[in-house]
Amino acid sequence: MATAADTAGRGASKRRRAFEVICERIRGQLASGALKVGDKLPAERELAAEYQVSRSALREALRSLEVAGIIRNVKGVKGGAFIQAADPERIQQAMQDYVHLGDVSLHELTEARLALQDIIVRLACERGSERDFAELEEIAVRTRENSGVETRYHCAVAYYGVLARATRNRIFGLFVDSLSAILHQFVRGPGYEVLQSELIDSRFALVGHLRARDADAAAAEMRRHLELVHGHVHKNVAAAAAREEGEG
Repeated sequence: MATAADTAGRGASKRRRAFEVICERIRGQLASGALKVGDKLPAERELAAEYQVSRSALREALRSLEVAGIIRNVKGVKGGAFIQAADPERIQQAMQDYVHLGDVSLHELTEARLALQDIIVRLACERGSERDFAELEEIAVRTRENSGVETRYHCAVAYYGVLARATRNRIFGLFVDSLSAILHQFVRGPGYEVLQSELIDSRFALVGHLRARDADAAAAEMRRHLELVHGHVHKNVAAAAAREEGEG
């Protein structure tokens, strides 16, 4: 015999399933091309009737899709729920949240970055154009000519971004930007200015290997480059931990 708790549990499960089904169907329409960026969803009453769900379940699904960045709600006479373009910053934020909430270690982050950049450099060596390499060289020149820490940091971000773009695979750009944003808080610490100066020659060397289409040399240069960065990061993290322990 079913208890009240069992009945309530089944009710919650049913509401949850209804909410998930709506989200999955809308995502399915996006995947099939039935819905595109800029399209307006039908009114709530129509959607509820179409999916045969309650208005509350529908609203829960729409809230979830809005939080995920799939739709945006516009108020006013011509308002409604619209499909919006993908926002890379949402992906970056989701990855940062996962790292902070999932207790991902700094070692895991740096290991992933080393592996990812190895693939990126090899693909850039194969697919990159002279225009890409010239842009990388121009960023390296700009880095050398500007001694400001902030300017050099933005040059580094731009350098990694162009390198990822040279793979002709936009997914790499998303991962690179996300990892850079996550590691940003660890890089910016004591000794960063010295580190920046040490990395400039490495950036020029990497461009030379890319132009020569020497994937092994380019990958080895990138590894040396990142090992310097990650050594600096781990040193700063260890120093911060020691300070906290001393103050505790």
